[in-house]
This record gives sequence, structure tokens and C-alpha cells, in this order.
Amino acid sequence: MNLQLWLVFALTVFVLSMIPGPCMLLAATHGMHHGSRRTLVTTAGALSALVLMMLASAAGLGALFAASAPAFAAVKWAGAAYLVYLGVRTWRSGGQEGVGLRLAGEEGVRRSAWQRYRQGFAVAASNPKAIVFFGALFPQFIDPTRPQAVQYALLCATFVSIETAWQMAYAFGGMRLAAWFGDPGRLRTFNRLSGGMFVGLGVLLSTVHRS
Repeated sequence: MNLQLWLVFALTVFVLSMIPGPCMLLAATHGMHHGSRRTLVTTAGALSALVLMMLASAAGLGALFAASAPAFAAVKWAGAAYLVYLGVRTWRSGGQEGVGLRLAGEEGVRRSAWQRYRQGFAVAASNPKAIVFFGALFPQFIDPTRPQAVQYALLCATFVSIETAWQMAYAFGGMRLAAWFGDPGRLRTFNRLSGGMFVGLGVLLSTVHRS
């Protein structure tokens, strides 16, 4: 892969990752409730799912989803249902801290870290079109005359680096707003706004088609 092609890919991913979506919304929410350092766990969960999607796409699963309506629909509806569930849970948390997550002592922190990782993973994995997207995007930047495994590894590393930077930027932004949201009324409003957005994203995902 030549430098110019890689720069085009990096710029494409930079713009795409900048657009707010479920992962960025979750990062901002966890940044506000837990701080940017603890939100690294959430980001790690989301990136784990995205890396698995990239690997699945490279293995041909993206082509399967593009060709099989039942397989795509099953994953799509499961993802949409999870986003709606997360939205309702966030909405019902009202002015309480942490979208239903509790931090209580060292044991509680460990348990909460696992919950944040799992939540980040589930939100990122909730969109099956990401696999199709990776399957359509990556081949555009692969030179068929050179070893493909190395090129895929470079593209994955680039994507992960840029996505991590943007998620942490959103988390830091959420953390900066934490003091302002110290008022229970403001926090309740934020949770309901976030919950409504998650529900909206779930409904939007349910309308997604393969093409």
C-alpha cells in the first residue's frame, strides 16, 4: 500500500468516525458519569467488537450478510432491540449516576468495569451493516499485487487508532460537562435525552437495508 492511498483511507476514517453514532454517544455518556480514564474500558469493548467485525468482513462474512436477507435481518433486529433496551434503561435511570451502573468499593469497580466493557462491545456489535461496510471499504484500499494480510493489518490498526482518539474525545467532552450536570434535574434531562437518542438509533437501525 502506497502512502497516498493510506492517507486517503486515514482521512476517510477520520471523517466517518467523527460523525456521532451509538458508540460516540455511549463514550460521551460514560465520560460524564465515570470520567475519561474509566471510559477507556468502554472504548476497549467497542473496539473489540469492531475488530471482530473487520476480521469477519475479511473472512467473507460481509459478503454473506450482503447476500443473505435472513442472516442480516436477524442480527439487525437483535441490535435494534438492544439499543432500544439501552435507551429505556438510560431514560429510567433519571437523575441517578451511571446509566444503572453502580460503583461501590474495589469489587464494585471491577464489576462495573466489566459491565462497561460489555456495554461498549454490545453497542458496537449492534449494527450488522458495519460488517458490510468494512467489506465494502477495505477492498478499495487493498493492492491485490501485494500481501493482503499485512495491508489488512495496517488498515485495521489505522481504523482502531482513529476510532479510539474520537471516542476518547467524546468521553473527555462528556467528562467536562460532569460538573454542570451535578444538578439532579440537569442529569435527569441528559439521561432522558441520551435514552431518547439510543431509542431513536435503534428504530433507525431497524429500517436499515443491506444496500
